[in-house]
Amino acid sequence: MPDLTDAASLQQAVRRCIAQTNITDIHTHLFPPSHGGLMLWGIDDLLTYHYLVAELFMVAPRSLTPEKFWAMPKTTQADLVWKHVFIEGGALSEVAGGVVTTLNLLGLDAGPRDLAAIRKWYAAQSANAYLTRVFEQTRIDYAVMTNDPFKAEEVKHWKTSSSLRPVPEFLKTALRIDTMIVDWPGACRLLQAQGYDAQPAGGSVSFAEARRFLLDWAKILKPTYLAASLPPTFIYPEGTTAPQVVQNVVVPVAMELGVPLAMMIGVRRGVNPPLRDGGDGLGVADVRAVENLCRDFPGAKFIVTMLARANQHELTVLGRKFRNLHVEGCWWFCNNASIIEEMTRMRVELLGTAFTLQHSDARVLDQVIYKWAHAKRIAEKVLVERYTKLFNDGWRPTESEIARDIRNLFGGSFKTFLAK
Repeated sequence: MPDLTDAASLQQAVRRCIAQTNITDIHTHLFPPSHGGLMLWGIDDLLTYHYLVAELFMVAPRSLTPEKFWAMPKTTQADLVWKHVFIEGGALSEVAGGVVTTLNLLGLDAGPRDLAAIRKWYAAQSANAYLTRVFEQTRIDYAVMTNDPFKAEEVKHWKTSSSLRPVPEFLKTALRIDTMIVDWPGACRLLQAQGYDAQPAGGSVSFAEARRFLLDWAKILKPTYLAASLPPTFIYPEGTTAPQVVQNVVVPVAMELGVPLAMMIGVRRGVNPPLRDGGDGLGVADVRAVENLCRDFPGAKFIVTMLARANQHELTVLGRKFRNLHVEGCWWFCNNASIIEEMTRMRVELLGTAFTLQHSDARVLDQVIYKWAHAKRIAEKVLVERYTKLFNDGWRPTESEIARDIRNLFGGSFKTFLAK
C-alpha cells in the first residue's frame, strides 16, 4: 500500500476507508421475516414511522385528530404524511430527508413525487431478499435486535420451534428488560402468570425468581447484551424499587451470562399520549447513576447512550474513567446531523476510537440505509479534519491504520468491549 505522502492523499484515504468499512449496528428494533408483521419495511412503514407522525401533527389541519388518524388504514396514513410533511412541508427535517436519501440509494427517483410508483416497486420485492439486499448495500456485518419477553406479540414467535422462526446470522438478539426495572409490579404479574414466584414487595425470593426468568429467556435468545430504556429520573443507588432490581436482578444476570447491560437513559414516556410512540419526550438525567454502577460493579460491563444533549459531555468524560463503560450512539432526538457532528468531535477528542460512533435505532428496515449514509458523511467531515491536523503536525498514519481506526468507530471497539 503506497505511503500517504501529502494531505490530499491522506484525505482521499480517509474517505475511501469510510466508504469501504463494514458496520456493526449495535442497537436496532428490526425483526426477521419469520416474525411476520413485526418486521417493518417499505414505503408505507417509512412514512408512518412515529417521528414522521409527530411531524404530521405539527402541520396538518386541526380537523385531523390523532384518533381519526389511527383509525385509518396505513396507506391512508402514509398518504397524509406524504402530502403534508413532504409535498407541502418541504421534507427538510432529518427523518423526512432520510426517506429521500433511502429512495435515492435504492435507485428510486423521488423527484416526480410519484408515491404510487414507489409502492409498485416495493410490492415487487420479497421480505427475505430485500433484507439481504439492505444489509449488503449498507455493509452491515450484523445488527442487534431488541427482543422483549414482556411483549406477548414477540413472545409467541420465540416460543415456537426454532425451525419455524429462522433468524438470519446477521441479526443478533438483545434481551430487553426495562419493564422489570421501571414497572416491577407489572413485571411480577407477568412472571406469576408463567409460574415464577415474584412479588411486588421484592425481597430475596422474588429477586431470585426474576433472575431465573431472565436466565430462562437467555437460553432461548442467547443475547448479545441485556437492554433497558430508562427515564431521566433513574438514580442509583436509591431506596426505590428500580435501582434495587438493577442491583439484585439485572446486573447479577448480566455478569452470570458474561454480557453487558446496555442502558439508554433519558426518555420521558407519554408526554403526549394520543401520538402513541411519537408522544415520548426527553429529560436531563443524572449521569452519576452510571458512575456509581461502574464503580460498584467493576466486574460488570455497561454500554450507555443518553438522550439529552446536556448529558453528553459528562457521559463522555465518564467513558475515560471506567474501562467497564462503553459509550455509544447518538440516540433518538440526538440523531440530527448538527448534534451528531458535535458529539462525534467531542468523543474523538476525549476517547480516541474507544467508543461506537452510531447505531441506527431502526424500527423500519429501510431506515438503516439513510442512517448509515448520513453517519458516514458526518464521520468523513470530522475525521478528514482530524487526520489532516495530525498529518500537518508530523504524524504519518498509513491507510491500514486509518482503516483500523474507522472500523473501530463503526463496531470494532464494540466487539473488543464484548470480548473483555
